[in-house]
Amino acid sequence: MLSSLSSGKLTRWNDARGFGFIQPADKSQDVFLHISEIKDATRRPQDNDTIYYYRDVDSDGRICACNAFILGARNKATSPPPSSHHNVQPPKTVTSSSSTKVQSSKIVTSDDLTVEVAKLLLIPFLGIIHFMGTTQNILPLLLYPGMSFITYNMYADDKARAKRRDRRIPEKTLHLCELVGGWPGGFIAQRMLRHKNRKDSYQFEFWAIVAIHYIGWIFWLLSRIM
Repeated sequence: MLSSLSSGKLTRWNDARGFGFIQPADKSQDVFLHISEIKDATRRPQDNDTIYYYRDVDSDGRICACNAFILGARNKATSPPPSSHHNVQPPKTVTSSSSTKVQSSKIVTSDDLTVEVAKLLLIPFLGIIHFMGTTQNILPLLLYPGMSFITYNMYADDKARAKRRDRRIPEKTLHLCELVGGWPGGFIAQRMLRHKNRKDSYQFEFWAIVAIHYIGWIFWLLSRIM
C-alpha cells in the first residue's frame, strides 16, 4: 500500500539513466526515483527540485517514489500542494469531472492490460485449442490458468515480504512457476503490482521463458500443418 503524499529535495539525478534520489523533508532514508514515475511534467527533473511523491517498496526492498510530480513544473493546472513538509495528505474534495477523469484513466489502464494479455496469449491459445482437438488432452487448458493464479499470488506474496523485509521467494522458484505455464500470471503481476518489472536480469529470463512457450506452440502448429 502506498503511503500518504510526501515531499523532498532531488539531491542526486542521473538524467542519462533516468533515475535519482530524493532526500525526504523529514530527513529519513533517501528515496529512489525513476523517470517513469514523474507525472504531468513540463520538463525533466533537475537537482534541487522539490518532488511530491508517494512512497512504495520495490522488488528489491528499496524505498521508491511513485506517482511523483515536480513542484512548479506540472503539465496540468492543479492546486498547489500543502506547505507541510512530510506525510502531506492530498485534498479529499474533488469535483465530479475530476472523479470522472480518474475513473476513465483506470478503465483505460485496465483495458490496455487486457489487450496486452490477449495479444500475448493468442499463439498459445491457438496451440492449446489445436492440441486439445488433436490429442483430446485438456491439461494445457487447465495448466495455464491454474499456474498463472499461483504465480500471481507468489508475486504478491514476494512483494509483501519485501515490504516487511522478510525472507524472499527465490527468483528461481518464480521462474519455475512461469516455465510450467504461469508466465501470463507473472506478466499481469508485473503490470498490476509493479513487481520485478524493472530488474533487467529478471526480465531477460522472464521473456526467455515466454519465448520458449511461443517456440513450442509455433513448432506444434507448423508440424501439424505440414
